[in-house]
Amino acid sequence: MNELVEFWEKPAAAKYMIAGWHQWADAGGISSGLPQHLIEQTRAARIGRIKPDGFYLFQIPGTHHLIRPVVKLNEGYRESMQQRRNEFFHSADKELVIFLGEEPHQREDRYADAFFDAVEQLGVERVAAVAGVYGPVPYDKDRDISCVYSLPEMKEGLAQYAIRFSNYEGGATISTYLADRAEPRGIEFFAFYAFVPAYAFSTHSTTVQQIAIDEDFKAWYDVMRRLSHMFGLDLDLSDLRTQSEELIADWGAKIEHLTRTMPRLKVEDYMDQVNADFQEKRFEPLDDVWEEALSDLFDDEEL
Repeated sequence: MNELVEFWEKPAAAKYMIAGWHQWADAGGISSGLPQHLIEQTRAARIGRIKPDGFYLFQIPGTHHLIRPVVKLNEGYRESMQQRRNEFFHSADKELVIFLGEEPHQREDRYADAFFDAVEQLGVERVAAVAGVYGPVPYDKDRDISCVYSLPEMKEGLAQYAIRFSNYEGGATISTYLADRAEPRGIEFFAFYAFVPAYAFSTHSTTVQQIAIDEDFKAWYDVMRRLSHMFGLDLDLSDLRTQSEELIADWGAKIEHLTRTMPRLKVEDYMDQVNADFQEKRFEPLDDVWEEALSDLFDDEEL
């Protein structure tokens, strides 16, 4: 039993886990916002936590606002103080555990041990981490999703979900680090990284250097379509689909406004190049295709 892991309720059925983190690089709010959305949508109950002991720094010179907890004062009295939270939630009717945590600053090995000890205690069969990466991708097309995974035998199954396997080389994220730590324990862990639209106009303007999507509901929707299908969750994604459509419409208007009002940015040329460099991979599972075809057939018969 890991002393850093605390559960006050052990669900009888918890086959899958979706995990995310408040982290330094949280493009599109995917890693932090999407798990919170799922917690609220499924009315998942908080069942446990990883204690914050020793994982977080208070300060490093030059990073005052980056790592310190946020305090809110009123007339000198502390109304609230941010707490470091790494919590597990359970959606009973979905056999789903949702984890929402804060990326550790240090002792990541102990953090990984605590995380996977909790996974094993819960009897979770597969863990999916969600995250985002900013890049020059079309705002109105399905998001490009890259994948890392822990066990070689997972690759064939994951390839069916219209993703690409990452060839990234550089500093590890919390998800790639955990994928590495999961393998020796034989735990199925993978991460979906959705590329979130971000456009740099700095070569043409000093006033508009970059615009990016803060909460990419299109990415949330595209990621969850895959995970809902993979885990058999049968989630109602209609709200995310609506928010996705509204986001695309808003960004279409934003791009049109920039094109009209700031011709020096050469937005039209920039977006033409973004689209030319992009190859869309749509996730279209066979059962969804059949359902759509049958729906169209019955609609035709009613005419």
